[in-house]
Amino acid sequence: MKHLNIEVPVKRSPKLDPDYLPLYKFNQAFLKDAKQPLGLAVERSNGEMAVCETFIHGTPEMREADCYYVNRVVKTILWMKGGFKIYVRGSEDICAYLQEAYSAGGCQAFDWDYMANVFERPFEVVSCETLPQAKDSPQAIGRHLDGCRIGFDAGGSDRKVSAVIDGESVFSEEVVWFPKTASDPDYHYNGIVSALKAAAEHMPRVDAVGVSSAGVYINNRTMSASLFLQVPQDLFEAKVKDIYIRAITDTFGDVPYAVANDGDVTALAGAMSLGEDNVLGIAMGTSEAVGFVDPQGRITGWLNELAFVPVDAAPGAMQDEWSGDIGCGVKYFSQDAVIKLAPAAGIALDEALSPAEKLKAVQALMAEDDPRAADIYDSIGVYLAHALALYFDLYRFHHVLLLGRVMSGKGGDRILAACRDVLADEYPEIAEQINPTLPDEKFRRVGQSAAAASLPEIAR
Repeated sequence: MKHLNIEVPVKRSPKLDPDYLPLYKFNQAFLKDAKQPLGLAVERSNGEMAVCETFIHGTPEMREADCYYVNRVVKTILWMKGGFKIYVRGSEDICAYLQEAYSAGGCQAFDWDYMANVFERPFEVVSCETLPQAKDSPQAIGRHLDGCRIGFDAGGSDRKVSAVIDGESVFSEEVVWFPKTASDPDYHYNGIVSALKAAAEHMPRVDAVGVSSAGVYINNRTMSASLFLQVPQDLFEAKVKDIYIRAITDTFGDVPYAVANDGDVTALAGAMSLGEDNVLGIAMGTSEAVGFVDPQGRITGWLNELAFVPVDAAPGAMQDEWSGDIGCGVKYFSQDAVIKLAPAAGIALDEALSPAEKLKAVQALMAEDDPRAADIYDSIGVYLAHALALYFDLYRFHHVLLLGRVMSGKGGDRILAACRDVLADEYPEIAEQINPTLPDEKFRRVGQSAAAASLPEIAR
């Protein structure tokens, strides 16, 4: 395959998407002949800094490739770690390009606006002579099992709550709700409080509350979340940013609480069930939710929003409706991936069905061993293998826990089998170091909401 004058060798392509061009492969091919040093740093809250030392070609004939490569690297860092200020060392031309791209009218206007809102700071791109030093502030969080705890897990289709006493779940409830279409934040607040009260009825007292929720959370506050997509900005500021804090304190008073991204809680639950650390959790459902527990068993505080991280360098890659960008993980590792591949597999899905219903229709075909459905899941497995190579380059994880509705049933088994096969063929050195797995019964007993219950520490 060739893209932007870069020849990219790919042995294994998805049967239903032969034009798929793994970004990791493109990056490797690009860097083979790139000799001009380029330094990039992204600043996030509390002085934390992500630093990347890389190379570009720096010639007029390769400028388009240089800009594309740097664009994808910066976007990856932003959605992996978050940030509001980009430092560029080594190329005034690349700095000027990024300043244009990350502006109100630029090609990355969505990212520019999103990050400014999350970090409540104007987004900047600046040139520098010396890069700032890398800095992270990972925190040990969770795994607290003592006392009477509530764990609440807010998903896009249902909300789950568990009552946990000394590490044992004594009550769990799952309720369908529609947070993404509700514009009144009181709908969300009342749903949260209802779940908390339902769990509290099954315990003698409430010592602590932990929350797992889709979105970006800083200091327990909601900075951005698709759950509240329809809430007007003024109501978001007034009622959503502190919605979990209000719901907990209004219901139980001054009890310890903690709010974390659902991807991180997924990874934490995986680490708890495996009894090991250095775990990347990937949940493929309505979107792609990702979390990471580092080798020391800590949550990093990074965004880990890999749904927005590009994985496909093909010019015709599918567009994400929200961000407007193409080739991002959400279209490859969610129910959207199943739906987009169905026509290529020869499966016509009723347009009147919801996305979740369309997924169920394909799952039903897979349950009957329909070869067309098998091709869909095999293709997603190829996507996953190439993406895991990219993710490994970013995180250096050991365990990969694959969850979510897309991974359920026979389809999940085929995705995992195809992924392992392609990893061994295309990336044998990586395949030896990582262990992609599906959740076992022990994980299901720990569960997302039960892991959320372990987040806050009870002062003694």
